[in-house]
Amino acid sequence: MLTEALLVSAPGKVILHGEHAVVYGKVALAEALDLRTFLQIKPHKDGKVSLRLPNLGTKRDWDVSKLQLLHTAFLDSGEPTAPVPEQVEKLKVFAGFPMDSSDSECLAVLAFLYLYLFICRKQRHLPGLDIVVWSELPTGAGLGSSAAYSVCLAAALLTFCEEIPSHLSEGAASARWTEEELSVINRWAFLGEKLIHGNPSGVDNSISTWGRALRFQGGNISPLQRIPILRILLTNTRVPRSTKALVAGVKDKLVKFPEIMKALLASMDAISQECERVLGAMVAAPAPEQYLVLEELIDMNQHHLNAIGVGHASLDRLCRVTASHGLHSKLTGAGGGGCGFTLLRPGGPVSGPAGGGGVLGEVLGVRAHTESWASDSCLPFVSPQVWSSLWWRPPNRPSPTVGSSAGRPQLGLPASPSTQRPP
Repeated sequence: MLTEALLVSAPGKVILHGEHAVVYGKVALAEALDLRTFLQIKPHKDGKVSLRLPNLGTKRDWDVSKLQLLHTAFLDSGEPTAPVPEQVEKLKVFAGFPMDSSDSECLAVLAFLYLYLFICRKQRHLPGLDIVVWSELPTGAGLGSSAAYSVCLAAALLTFCEEIPSHLSEGAASARWTEEELSVINRWAFLGEKLIHGNPSGVDNSISTWGRALRFQGGNISPLQRIPILRILLTNTRVPRSTKALVAGVKDKLVKFPEIMKALLASMDAISQECERVLGAMVAAPAPEQYLVLEELIDMNQHHLNAIGVGHASLDRLCRVTASHGLHSKLTGAGGGGCGFTLLRPGGPVSGPAGGGGVLGEVLGVRAHTESWASDSCLPFVSPQVWSSLWWRPPNRPSPTVGSSAGRPQLGLPASPSTQRPP
């Protein structure tokens, strides 16, 4: 078991096309964002396990001796493939949550307890540890905050319990894991995502683990090797929604209108594949007409997403506002609120909030508490970056440089929980 503190970081994501359809074996295209979640883990010598989530205002402490009693029940359940209702109920009782609780704090605490008990179960005695997790990603906005959280937890616990090696050489600023070790991290993170979302596609945790731009279909993940740098505007409607409820709603529609929904999902699959083809063709020399095709695909997919029941009035308004500036937008993630993205053409400036003008100024007026960021979403962002995927380092080493250092942890100190830093 490691005796030093670790700092782990994983990125969020934006889905270009394929949300919801990917659950039914269709193609999804997603990319990592330079908005990240950070986790610091260190040994706790007083027989305690402490979990702090400053973004949620959460601080929980448990005696290892009491966790050990709960641990015994989990030891008899075999190798986990998905959280079962009986396990979730036991965790809720232990953590003091009502049986019908499903808010962000509850799900985050349960995911931690689940991964802690299973990953650490080979230890003779459960370890005392202190974990603090903070994030630049807004919660429940479709940018993969829960996946980045689950990936950070899995990576930190697996490394702390020496289930996977750290690979950090003396004097190195940070380290990353091998492909095989990343697969182990991703598998455990997917279990955390299952506890939080019920039936997730696996896209979010895969992007948070490997970074880059990925193609995802039927559980098969492949990197998009040839992809241009695109510039997008991310807008958070701040409308809360439940991914689990939205996924269930699409399933209900598929049962009620099977032929209609199958045709819509097949069309969404074709949109993803056409987008992949166009992006590949743009690498050598992007042409204006190719941006026109990408814009058409965005519009078509947004209409499809509305048709399958995951749109929202706030997202419709975002589309109208940006369309009035000749731009094209769609939701990203589960929908029902959350975030949308707008494709920005090369050379098209976006005025900042201070000026109050241009498309950003008007988008910020959609709701008084809407947030927007101009973001180079497609890796390698503005210039090639090696820190786009999951990494770790001791907290007293310098942070890997990704864009601005604003909002980044310095010397292991958490960034402000309220920080929402534009990349």
